[in-house]
Amino acid sequence: MNSPRYKKKRRQSNLPALFAGLLIVGVAFIFSINVLSDSSKKEENSAQQNEQVSKEQFIDRISPHAQELQASYGVLPSIIIGQGILESNWGQSTLASKYNNLFGIKAYGDQKKINLETREYINEEWIVIQGDFRVYDTWEESMDDHTRLFVNGVTWNPRLYENVLLATNYKEAAQALQDAGYATDPTYAEKVIHVIESYDLNKYDY
Repeated sequence: MNSPRYKKKRRQSNLPALFAGLLIVGVAFIFSINVLSDSSKKEENSAQQNEQVSKEQFIDRISPHAQELQASYGVLPSIIIGQGILESNWGQSTLASKYNNLFGIKAYGDQKKINLETREYINEEWIVIQGDFRVYDTWEESMDDHTRLFVNGVTWNPRLYENVLLATNYKEAAQALQDAGYATDPTYAEKVIHVIESYDLNKYDY
């Protein structure tokens, strides 16, 4: 008759051990979640730091030549760098990384070129079209051609970008770019100005 009570007491005596085991598992689970969370945060912070370093490296790479071009032709370095950032996505676009074209400059005639998709703002909407773009040996060569475009204009209007060169500050120059039709984007000047101000690019102007 005592046997059932004895068995019941044995089951009760196992409960503390069971609770202890569950507690240990719970603590271990919470600890693992925290470790994973910390790890993901570290990876995210590391990615952000790498992205920032990449941007700084891009600016450091092209800013000296941009200043040389200002000394020779008068175009503001902040405009050159700002456009380079926008047009090439910090040098990461296919056109920039494979073909050294930082500014989306189109190719004509027998110029060395590559045909790629591009987005244009036409009839108040964005569409994707195919375009022929210049291929360069270096980013600096692309920057030279970009400046020559401002200096020489185009065949149908040699003075098309004259106001970009005459601008006394980056805001005037950015607006002159848009007015001249450098890009079809109706907010192009605003975007150029935003990039320049976000990364303090006007410090390279003199």
